[in-house]
Amino acid sequence: MAEHRNPAGRNFAGGRKGPRGTEAQGEAPPLDAARAAAEMRRFAELAIREMGLQLEFEITQPASDVAPGQSDVAILFRGEDEPLLLERNGELLLALEHVAHRWLRLDPRLHDRVRFDCGEYRATRLAELKLSARVAAQRVRETGQVFRFNPMSSRERRIIHLELTGAPGVRTVSEGSGDRRQLVIYPAGREGRRRGA
Repeated sequence: MAEHRNPAGRNFAGGRKGPRGTEAQGEAPPLDAARAAAEMRRFAELAIREMGLQLEFEITQPASDVAPGQSDVAILFRGEDEPLLLERNGELLLALEHVAHRWLRLDPRLHDRVRFDCGEYRATRLAELKLSARVAAQRVRETGQVFRFNPMSSRERRIIHLELTGAPGVRTVSEGSGDRRQLVIYPAGREGRRRGA
């Protein structure tokens, strides 16, 4: 079992990290879901105990009929302190997930594969984002006007990008920097202004 303080820089994708903890760009490496699930159990037990939270959790087991490296790991919390996890748009839930990714030294391209949820918050948010993406794209097609979402996390921007991949008459671009980065929907063929600015 790999420790989270691994001087060799190994991660749960089995690769070796490059300079400053990054992996080479390209296709995401396979996730060692069984090892990640075992390590997430350790992390969740420690976090709940040290934070004094009244929570239980369940970790989904990697599916036996899925090819190695293709299973996801989901940690599902329930208990008295569910409202605490979900306050302010799931801020604590997402913070715990972020720390867990660091604990695993998880390749950023695999962050979507290890996720935390509570009271179906993430599943509901995913459905909301996909619906918002479709409605906004339809508005752009009908009006020819650019639609700009409020700033959101890279994960949420990616969900919208994927939902609209191949959608007729529109294209998506991420613009801005840091916590002000936004996803913008343009009519197909229209150039975005100063991408990434």
